[in-house]
This record gives sequence, structure tokens and C-alpha cells, in this order.
Amino acid sequence: MTKRAEDLRSARWFARDDLRSMGHRSRATQMGWTDEDWQGKPVIAIINTWSDLSPCHHHLRDRAEWVKRGILQAGGTPAEMPVQSFAEQLLKPTSMLYRNLGAIEVEETLRSHPIDGAVLMGGCDKATPALVMGALSMGLPFIFMPAGAMLRGHFAGRMLGSGTDAWKYWDERRAGNITKADWDGVQGGIARSYGTCMTMGTASTMMSIAEGFGLTLPGASSIPAPDAGHKRMAAACGRRAVEMVWEDLTPDKIMTPAACANATAVAMATGCSTNAVIHLIAMARRAGVDWGLDDLDRIGHDVPVLANIRPSGQEYLMEDFFYAGGLPALMQQIRDHLNLDALTVTGDTVAQNIDGAKVWNDDVIRPLSNPVYHEGSLAVLRGNLAPDGAVIKPAACDPKFHTHSGPAIVADSYDELKVIINDPDYPITPDHVLVLRNAGPQGGPGMPEWGMIPMPQALLKDGHRDMVRLSDARMSGTSYGACILHVAPEAFVGGPLALIKTGDIITLDVPNRRLDVALSEEEMVSRRAEWSPPSPRYERGYGWIYTKHIEQADKGCDFDFLRTDFGAPVSEPEIN
Repeated sequence: MTKRAEDLRSARWFARDDLRSMGHRSRATQMGWTDEDWQGKPVIAIINTWSDLSPCHHHLRDRAEWVKRGILQAGGTPAEMPVQSFAEQLLKPTSMLYRNLGAIEVEETLRSHPIDGAVLMGGCDKATPALVMGALSMGLPFIFMPAGAMLRGHFAGRMLGSGTDAWKYWDERRAGNITKADWDGVQGGIARSYGTCMTMGTASTMMSIAEGFGLTLPGASSIPAPDAGHKRMAAACGRRAVEMVWEDLTPDKIMTPAACANATAVAMATGCSTNAVIHLIAMARRAGVDWGLDDLDRIGHDVPVLANIRPSGQEYLMEDFFYAGGLPALMQQIRDHLNLDALTVTGDTVAQNIDGAKVWNDDVIRPLSNPVYHEGSLAVLRGNLAPDGAVIKPAACDPKFHTHSGPAIVADSYDELKVIINDPDYPITPDHVLVLRNAGPQGGPGMPEWGMIPMPQALLKDGHRDMVRLSDARMSGTSYGACILHVAPEAFVGGPLALIKTGDIITLDVPNRRLDVALSEEEMVSRRAEWSPPSPRYERGYGWIYTKHIEQADKGCDFDFLRTDFGAPVSEPEIN
């Protein structure tokens, strides 16, 4: 042990012989606590994102009991603390609007209570970055407990993947190829248990990234939510959290530039969600690491996609990934691309954590000699249309669109877009570039997942299933297609995307990482002079705060005042 009982943070609340501490102890006894609950024992917060409206986290009320068991086994005192649930499917207009608010809630919950360490419980898309960002800013020892993916979906003898197959079958229904009964069958079979999406969507991506950072127990991100091993992992997280407090293993010792490089390599090898870009940058910067688009693209050039999991892969899902060896096995495959000496929450290095990991199905977790895609999952684009960057997922789109030029069809809102895509006679071809703007961090607001623009009905009826689509929005990690996303600066704040018109020729060049519109600088200047900023989305409340302080996609969409370099660290609360 490197920390003594009298040095515990919670001792400031409970151990002193004064009036205020007596009041704290008295109120603790009101909850049934006795001296044995706090004397010489670390208090471990269980930060729980369970709610009745969070299907991905529906099992976390039960898992909290297993975490408590582990904390008690190791001689700690558990304290369950509820926070925002980040229900991706039900939280509108988008859960991304509330990620930073959730991070604030986590940070201040830990700071304001007698807490020595924490177990963070979550997994649905924005939950992982929000929990980690808040805990990083607070700086107490913590371990992340992934919620885990749900079981495979099934319908009519076919395996269904979350999101990915919903998009696919929706296109087929709009094309008239399946019936309402078929569609209802997909609805009933695609989500068969609690847990997060079982494709390599944003949820599985972010849980894998957390493990790549070294913030989870080895293999924790791959265990299916309903598996009995998930309960054992939850208890192990509780035990380890207690040990981390005594070891004073704080996140600044783990979240280093080496850890950020590891997390990025893991993301690329998994065939990650495009949302990984925003969250990974935000998490790294909360740790004081200057990490950006160029770092992601550099590593993406070198690390191929090895996880044959939908949507980048063609057949398998997260349950198959777990049976094939899980993330430790994949990390073993890319060990030459990892910083093996990086420290993790286990107190051991990455090399020690993955030692002995094996691949049990090399079609699910491919070797470097037979990748799913020869580069990483994502590519960063720049050009006169995206001077601060844009993102595409080459592994999940038709390769013929990796190099493409075509005339733009521009929609200024989602309502305008729906008119285009729902008109079976709209004059559009597969060579057009369908553009949605004013859907970014400010414009959405909250940068909703509108970037997976549905294929126009006019093209679906002719058998087309992909085309180049462009927006300043995000898209679900379960999505696929030639979708260019996160264009920065966004149109709403006057980025070049605001200046293009229907008919302008847009060129995508993935091999050379370019995104350009065929307009002269003089024409761009002329159009900018004619452009007027749109009206603010909010004039009061949290939305007003959000619009005043949100940063652009290339910077991780954090609030400017939450950056590590914004000001001096926040001191411990006074207790008087």
C-alpha cells in the first residue's frame, strides 16, 4: 500500500474530531452505516447510468450489486451514485447534446462527496466518453466497467445486427422488396436482450477504446451483457477499485500519449465507429494530451481493420468477437503497433495484460496477413470544403466511391432532405453528391446522427444502394455507406459548407485524403459576403450555455471551459 487510512479523501468528511465531521457521521448512521463502514476503508462510488428508459443499461441496477460485492470483498465501502443514463435511442434531439453535461455531472458528483475512488458503469454511445471525461477531470482512481453488448439478433433464419440491418431492411421496405410483416419481424428480432448494440457501432467502439486506453480489466469490453462472466467482471471491478485507491493509481499515470496511441490503434483495428474520432480526441484532451485528427489519420494509415464485425465486416457480431478471443486477442494481433509498456488500471502493462491471449477464430479476428481492410477504419479528409477536417469510413462503403466527383444537391435542413429522399421521381443520379448542412454541433443542435442520409427512393427503385453523401452531422456507428461526416467548420458558423450551391462539383479523393468543391477563392469570398448567419438555436437554459461554449468536431466537441488548459485545477471543497 502507498496510501495510509488517514490519507483517504473520505477521512476529511468522517475522521476528524469536530462538529462538522460528527454531523457527517451522524447522518451516515441515519442510513444504517456504522463506524466499521468508514474507519480505515476507502469509499468507492459506483457511478451508475441505469434508468428505466435506457435499454442498453437496463441490467446495470443488478450489476451495481455485483460491484458492491467486489468492493466489500476487498475491504471498501460502496456508494452507488446515479447519473444521466444517455439512452441513445430515446434521448432527443440527440444524446450528443448532453455528453458534456453528463461529464460535468460525473466530475462534480465525485468532487462534492466523500469519495476515494470510483467504478464507472456504462456503455451506450455517449456514456463511455462522458463518464471517462468527467472522472479524468476529477482525477480520482477509477476503473471503467463496460455495460457489454446484447445478444445477436435473429429473424427468419438470418442473423441481425443492431442498426446495420435496420438501415438495410428499411431501404428494402422503401424499395417495396419486403412487407410490413417482414419489417415487424425485424423489429421484434433485432434487440433480444439488454446490453448495447452488438455491431461494432459507437457503443462497442467506445468500450473497446476504454480498454485500449487501459481503463478496464483485460477483456472486459468484449463480454456480452447477459453472460454470467459479466457479473464476475463487475465484482472484479469493485475489488480492483479498492486496490487502486490504496495504490494511489490515479488516471494521470494511465492516460498518457502512449495510451492515446494504443486506444487509437485499437479503434482502427476494430473497424470503429466514426464517432470514435470526436470522443477519442475529447477524452485525450481531458487528460491533457494534445491529440487530434492528424494523429488518428497517421495511425489509421498503419493499422488495418482486423475485426470482421459488421458494419465494416460482412458477417459477424460482438458475441462472435467474444468467442473468438475478444479484444485481448485482437491486441495481440497488433502488438507491434502498441506501446506495450503503457500502464493500465490493473497495475500491469499492456504487454502483461495481453500475454497468452489467443485467437480462436481467425475469420472473426483476422491476422495482419489477411485484414478486412488494408488500412484503419477511418480516413481524415481536408480541402477547401473542410479546412479543419472531415471523416469517412472507407471500409464500410463501396470502393468505387473512394474517388468520385459529382454535382451537389443541397438540403439546408432535414425537412428539406426528406423531400428529396422520399420523392420517387426526384431528378437525382448515383453520381450526385447529396449534401445536408446545418446539422453540426451548433446547427443540429448537438450534431445529431443524421449523416447516414437514407438513400433516395428514386435511386432505390433502380437498385442503387450507395452514393456519396456529405454533411456536418455525425452518423450512427452501426451505419455504413459513402458518407462524409463531421465537416469542420460546420455550415451553421459559416464554414465553407455553408457556401456551396446545388450543381457545384464536389470531389472526394480518399487515397489522397482530399475533399474539395470546384470553386475559385474569389467565388468563395463573393458567396461569403452574401451569407447571413442563421438565428441562434437557443436563447435560454442549458441549450444557450451549450451554444456559447461548444467546440467544433475536429476539437472533440467539448466545452471550451472544460479543457484542461482553460484554467488552474479545481481545488478540493472546503469542509467547514
